[in-house]
Amino acid sequence: MSEAIAITHVKVFDGNALTGERTVVIDKGVISAATTAERTVDARHGTLLPGFIDSHVHLRNVAELEQGTRWGCTTMLDMASQSMAVTDSLRHQQGLADIRGAGNPASAPGGMQTTRMGFPASSAVAGPADANRFVADRIADGSDYIKVIVEDPQRMGPAALDIATIAAIVEAAHKASLKVIAHVTTLAAFTIAAEAGVDILTHAPIDAEVDDNLASSIAKRGIVSVPTLIMMRAVASIAARLPTHAGSSVDYAHTRSTVTAFRRAGVTILAGTDANQGTASPAQIPHGKALHDELGLLVEAGLTPVEALRSATVLPAEYFGFTDRGVIEPGRRADLVLVEGDPTRDIAATCAIRSVWVAGVQVL
Repeated sequence: MSEAIAITHVKVFDGNALTGERTVVIDKGVISAATTAERTVDARHGTLLPGFIDSHVHLRNVAELEQGTRWGCTTMLDMASQSMAVTDSLRHQQGLADIRGAGNPASAPGGMQTTRMGFPASSAVAGPADANRFVADRIADGSDYIKVIVEDPQRMGPAALDIATIAAIVEAAHKASLKVIAHVTTLAAFTIAAEAGVDILTHAPIDAEVDDNLASSIAKRGIVSVPTLIMMRAVASIAARLPTHAGSSVDYAHTRSTVTAFRRAGVTILAGTDANQGTASPAQIPHGKALHDELGLLVEAGLTPVEALRSATVLPAEYFGFTDRGVIEPGRRADLVLVEGDPTRDIAATCAIRSVWVAGVQVL
């Protein structure tokens, strides 16, 4: 049995603000109500944060999981993999991030996912009547949620899912109590996904910004945004070479303005990076460090540092139903990040990591 640890003289981000200095005790992998322990960590001048939740990654191996964990990402949500067997092989690794996964994403027959990115032909959905089969396959694989690739049909033609098929996938997923995450990088795709009733819009348009009226509509429907600003900034620089965007008016400023509009409208925004090292990806994004860059970009787009911290801690925990994490209080899983300074005032302070714990195991 591991010894209890008391983190002393530390200010704590409680999900809304920074507390005064206090002691937080880790015992048997959870946060204890005790105030003393066998071992003490003096955290003077530091801030204790809940472990970060990256709401959009792609994982291939333990090395990538380790990299993310060292940067304080103690929960990582994989948003598409060639096989859930890969995701399952990375689960329950002591001292490494806890992960969830979507497995194969739904795409149209002839789409880039099956023709260029290595996803199996069975992940293509051939119309509304095929939706139940696709969702049943994901359930059999053990997927934690459903991912759908939504493209602009005017640009991609039959290689884009139509709204009826997307709506059928949403209906089948919701019957199974699974959330649906839609990949959207154009305004047309964004609008289609929202009309089809998806739960989460991951990425954000780079060909046009979402105006206040559309943002308000998204907020009223309770749709959540994971804008992945760091990925969209990278894609904007190469989009002219991509069939999904060639010839369109691509600008990262559209994505940033969309996030600004979302914040004004009250849309729930979750931090996600699209971190990946896949050779078929339009841009490789580093695991872990990218989450800190994403928080900075969210602040640049208009979120306060506290709102950015919430987007990577308490909000994704609440939205994805992780009742054991996301805040620092007795009984919660001891996923913790100790940083130097005050990230509620300067978001860059999240990078000054002193220690990381995953379920009470100190990994840094």
